[in-house]
Amino acid sequence: MGDPERMPQPGVDVPDRRGRTGLDRTGRDLARNPRVRVRDVRVLASNWYVTRTTAFDFQHADGTWTVEERETYDRGDGATILLYEPEARTVLLTRQFRFPVYVNGHPDGMLVETAAGLLDEDDPETAIRREAEEETGHVVGDVEHVFDVFMSPGSVTERLHFFAAPYRRGDVVPGARTGLADEGEDIEVLELPFEDALDRIGRDIVDAKTVMLLQWAALRGPFSTGRAAGERHPPPPEWGAEGGRERA
Repeated sequence: MGDPERMPQPGVDVPDRRGRTGLDRTGRDLARNPRVRVRDVRVLASNWYVTRTTAFDFQHADGTWTVEERETYDRGDGATILLYEPEARTVLLTRQFRFPVYVNGHPDGMLVETAAGLLDEDDPETAIRREAEEETGHVVGDVEHVFDVFMSPGSVTERLHFFAAPYRRGDVVPGARTGLADEGEDIEVLELPFEDALDRIGRDIVDAKTVMLLQWAALRGPFSTGRAAGERHPPPPEWGAEGGRERA
């Protein structure tokens, strides 16, 4: 029985602003790891994204059990893409205002990034095609799936799917303003020489996904010395339904 004194909670008992209920059930049925037994899940906030705290029993390496509690921030999964022109050795990036980095010490909050966005209800490839066109104005052709990464596993549930694809220089307008006005987006399209973009890592390119894709492009991607024109590395294994990597 529920507590009659407790007010209905958005996202749990009644719909939140996105129409969701039952958000406190996420994770209760996890059973893949026998050393983890979920006890309770509480929703702390459900505005656009969801913050939960989960209590669970955890068995340590010496066999002892303790009760742990972890807070998680669930914004859904996302995708990002590096657009590149192999002959001109350029990459297509974006610059936009990011309040979280501004409040944490970035000089002006204007972050240089690869095109990216949340999956929403789409599969990763469909989502990144949508986001790339919205943010750069470029309609993406064939894409290469590079890898999938948990970006901040200590507290954020998001898994980010990384892609790469070539673009034609005549198809985009560097300096153009893009983005969805109804979502408050005001995005500048940047075309940079690849070597310049690499050199700017740690200076004005400080976004993790962008750094990772630029370094992949240099080490194993379109600008690596050991990769022939048009060659692709084997795709990473896919995540199975139970959360692990599927074996070939």
